[in-house]
Amino acid sequence: MSSDTETTRDRQLRTVAGRSIYFDWDDFLWDPDDWSEAIALALAAESGMDGLNDDQWRVIRFMREFYFYHGRAPMNKDLRKGTGMRLMDLEALFPQGIRNGARRLAGLPNPKACV
Repeated sequence: MSSDTETTRDRQLRTVAGRSIYFDWDDFLWDPDDWSEAIALALAAESGMDGLNDDQWRVIRFMREFYFYHGRAPMNKDLRKGTGMRLMDLEALFPQGIRNGARRLAGLPNPKACV
């Protein structure tokens, strides 16, 4: 089987915020470098969110900075320390929670791929 066939099976090309971007089958960005604020807003709208507030942006930006500095997504204790927010408040900011909400909007890899 060629690598193109394998890759096609593992990811899907979608147009989001006017850009063609690869996503995995759980709708996480394939490449975190494809992320932009416009993409985060479009993904938030797809999730039923009406824009992103300052606290949500703070979490998303912290998650991206942490990921690119440490090479992994922040754990809950890192999020609490880095944002100064309680875990329950962090979870409440995103309808799908931290892992499937904030992490997806931040353009980080699928948590299922990081097991």
